[in-house]
Amino acid sequence: MIRVLVVDDDALALELHSAYVGRIPGFEVVGQAAGARAALTALSDADRRIDLVLLDMTMPDGAGLDVARRARAMGSRVDIIAVTAVRDADTVRAAVSIGVVQYLIKPFAFAAFRERLEAYRAYVEGLDRAAGEATQSEVDALLGSLRTVGSPGLPKGLSDTTLSAVAERVRTAPTAVSSTEVGESEGMSRVTARRYLEHLADAGRVRREPRYGGQGRPEITYAWVRG
Repeated sequence: MIRVLVVDDDALALELHSAYVGRIPGFEVVGQAAGARAALTALSDADRRIDLVLLDMTMPDGAGLDVARRARAMGSRVDIIAVTAVRDADTVRAAVSIGVVQYLIKPFAFAAFRERLEAYRAYVEGLDRAAGEATQSEVDALLGSLRTVGSPGLPKGLSDTTLSAVAERVRTAPTAVSSTEVGESEGMSRVTARRYLEHLADAGRVRREPRYGGQGRPEITYAWVRG
């Protein structure tokens, strides 16, 4: 099992990302940290045997980049996947320079999260299989497993970016929302919004709820399934 530390100052994101990890075979959460100091404390605990950190880049008590730098200074060889809304080129460049192996931009759908972790798992499994000196093709395959991330499984006409936006709209809504409400807020037609919402419902990430009011059939709304 790949042992994961989840780091995020947002309590909802911390629980959501931990739940996501639990849904992917081969991974287990061995710790949660709600800030930079807590993350460094966890990383300094040898008994935890952390393999991978899902690291937020902006926290009140310290930046994720600083956590990564201090972890390296402590001699930690833990792998890091940045999970953040920060997307400026300087931060990305700095993250790569200190050994961040993946960079996942919030908000995202579970499918995008799963792809990154599965790519990382393939990389780890490739390292485990390697023995002695690697050939050029073996090195290329190992590095390629980290970089090859697509969007398999989406129905034709749906995009991962828009799916992530729709998922975030439902996740952050205080009550269940309709396809009309999502369409208006995300700048798309009701029919298009419903396609994305139905895909999320079929994937088990949202649940359908009837909204009664007035005459006629109830309106179908969608509520986030808390992990």
